[in-house]
Amino acid sequence: MNYDFAASWPFLIMGYLLGSIAFGVVLTRITGAGDLRAIGSGNIGATNVLRTGKKGLAAATLLLDLLKGTAAVLLAQLFSNIFLYGNPLDAGLAAAIGAFLGHLYPLWLKFKGGKGVATYAGITLGLCWPVGLLFAVIWIATLLIMRISSLAGLLASIIAPLSALYWGGPKIATILMLCTALIIWRHRENIGRLLKGEEPKVGSK
Repeated sequence: MNYDFAASWPFLIMGYLLGSIAFGVVLTRITGAGDLRAIGSGNIGATNVLRTGKKGLAAATLLLDLLKGTAAVLLAQLFSNIFLYGNPLDAGLAAAIGAFLGHLYPLWLKFKGGKGVATYAGITLGLCWPVGLLFAVIWIATLLIMRISSLAGLLASIIAPLSALYWGGPKIATILMLCTALIIWRHRENIGRLLKGEEPKVGSK
C-alpha cells in the first residue's frame, strides 16, 4: 500500500484551493443575509446557514460544499489519466485530502473553516460511490430520526472508513480514517454537549 506522494502534490494543492471556497460565506453575503461567521455558531457550513432562516440557501450550501469535494477527486483523476501523470487513485486521494483540509482550514478565512461533513460526503462519492451512498443514507436517516446534525455527521463519518475497507480498499480506507479523526476533533465541543444531552436539534432555537 504505497502512495505516490511525489507525483500527487499538484492535486493536493488543486484540491485545497477548491475545498477552501466557503460557499456558506459567499452565498450569505451575496444574498444580503450578513456575515455567516457572526451568526449562530459562527460555523461556515449549511447547518449554520439554516440559522439565517433561509432553507434554500442552506440546501445550496450543503450541495456546493459536497460537490466541491467530489469535483476535486474527479478532476484530479481525470487530469492524471489525460496527462499520464502519477497514479489516478493517488491523485484522487491527494485531491480528497486537499479539499477536506481546504474546507476545514481555508487560507483566506485565516484557517477558520467548517467542520467538514458535507465535503467529506463529497470526497467519499468521488473516491468510491458505494461508500458515499452509504454515508448519505446514514447521515440523512440519523438526521431525520434524531434531528441532531452533529450526531448524523459523526456517525456517517465513523462508518465511512469501515465500509471503504470492503468497497474501496485499504488506501481509500486509510485516508478516510484520517479524515474521520479530523471530523471528530472538529466536533469535540459537540461531542461534549451530546454526552450531556445538551446538543441542540435542527430547527430549535
